[in-house]
Amino acid sequence: MNAQLAGPMPKRELYFVFGALMLGMLLAALDSTIVATALPTIVGDLKGGDHLAWVVTAYLLATTVSTPLWGKLGDLHGRKIYFQAAIIIFLVGSMLCGVATNMLTLILFRAVQGLGGGGLMVGAQAIIADIVPPRDRGRYAGFFGAVFGAATVIGPLLGGFIVEYFSWRWIFFVNLPFGILALIVTAAVLPGAGERVQHVIDYAGAITLTLAASGLILFTSLGGISFAWGSLQSLALLIGGVAFTAIFVLIERRSTEPILAPHLFKNRVFTSASAIGFVVGFAMFGALTFLPYYFQMVRGVSPTSSGLRLLPMMAGLFGASIITGQLVAKGWRYRPFPMMGTAVMTIGLGLLGTIGLHTSSFDLGIYMLVLGIGLGLVMQILVTAVQNAVDPADIGVGTAGANFFRSIGGSFGTAIFGALFAHEVPQQLAAALKGRVIKAGSVSPTQWTPKLLHKLPPTELAMVLHVLDSSIQFVYRWAIPVGALAFLLSLTLPEIKLRTSLHPISDEIPMSTDGNIL
Repeated sequence: MNAQLAGPMPKRELYFVFGALMLGMLLAALDSTIVATALPTIVGDLKGGDHLAWVVTAYLLATTVSTPLWGKLGDLHGRKIYFQAAIIIFLVGSMLCGVATNMLTLILFRAVQGLGGGGLMVGAQAIIADIVPPRDRGRYAGFFGAVFGAATVIGPLLGGFIVEYFSWRWIFFVNLPFGILALIVTAAVLPGAGERVQHVIDYAGAITLTLAASGLILFTSLGGISFAWGSLQSLALLIGGVAFTAIFVLIERRSTEPILAPHLFKNRVFTSASAIGFVVGFAMFGALTFLPYYFQMVRGVSPTSSGLRLLPMMAGLFGASIITGQLVAKGWRYRPFPMMGTAVMTIGLGLLGTIGLHTSSFDLGIYMLVLGIGLGLVMQILVTAVQNAVDPADIGVGTAGANFFRSIGGSFGTAIFGALFAHEVPQQLAAALKGRVIKAGSVSPTQWTPKLLHKLPPTELAMVLHVLDSSIQFVYRWAIPVGALAFLLSLTLPEIKLRTSLHPISDEIPMSTDGNIL
């Protein structure tokens, strides 16, 4: 038997555990976004601007590639020990990042931090799945979704605040007391694993998955930034990623304990939720990248102020995610929520495609609120659907798979929308200049800063801001069909009655291997 948690626990203990799990997930989610606004300060202190993108990419890469392995290890040997190990690795990585003396060591320590972050994300979601039945899980999953989404908004705000009033090193040191608290609570309250059985770890699958995901993420994250898209390095990363993906599939078909079990892809809920999560992650992360940029470059506000202006989106996401979880816990069907969420998300992206220099702050707030509501309706409910549809022995790997595909989608979205923007700005600028030369023209548009732009003469500044504004509109309009694709995919998500106990699916609901009720 697999070593899992003991099952339902008293409410009081459950609240303590849930608080610790939320804290762990918040730390992991925040550290994927909090560094962005601090990067200019970090580079100024540690130098090494050529390696700027790696500070973010190292964390994203380590988090994504480790997620399936953390999920499988938890399925095989119990969640508690691995969740606590993830906390310790994350805290060690945070402490090392805070004392880094150069960019290369910071990048290495960010990868260590990301390794722990992957375990925090999947561990928190899988532990709740072990101790709370799917029907009741909705209310807890709603808070998880709200925390994850809120971190995408709070991260840049908190990062800007810490850099502005303290040292950038406190971005990492601030994790220590909260992580230690989560470690103490889980050690005291979280049940240990049950009977232990010897298992074979799929090391070959873990290595090939890491290489495959690394190649694809590095291709999308560094292509067009560190390397030209058509360069030998970019092509090698792409070809290597595709080749190792094929090898990974072959290995998993023959493995007795696969990291990402092939039979999961026969489950229609898992495949549908993974596809929806990939496209939603693509649209969400790609779109969110440009809102702080818009506020700082076009509106000329500070990093802290740009984070504050994202609060309407956080409010929409937080509220929709919690309400969705509560409704599902009361017996509502979960399938309509991803359908509504992807539709509302698409409308929000379309509204953001209309923003201009003279769009009022109120209108911008409404647009972001709509996008946040759409994301809140869909994000965490997919994980609940997957956990309900797979066998309890596959809870960890199913949860990890859903997170893995969303992260991969986010990486692709950020890169592709960034490439669209980088291609559009020079074209619009050339059309606006019509052969003229301006002061900002001596610097590549990718290196423009608010400080540089606002030193321009008023007429030149107005023209450049119009170019940036139009280019951002262009990106959001390309995000609309991506949102529409997410809506179409949401129609394929099967509805399976949420279980009211932690018993295996076969004990409560007769079901075929493709995730349909018989």
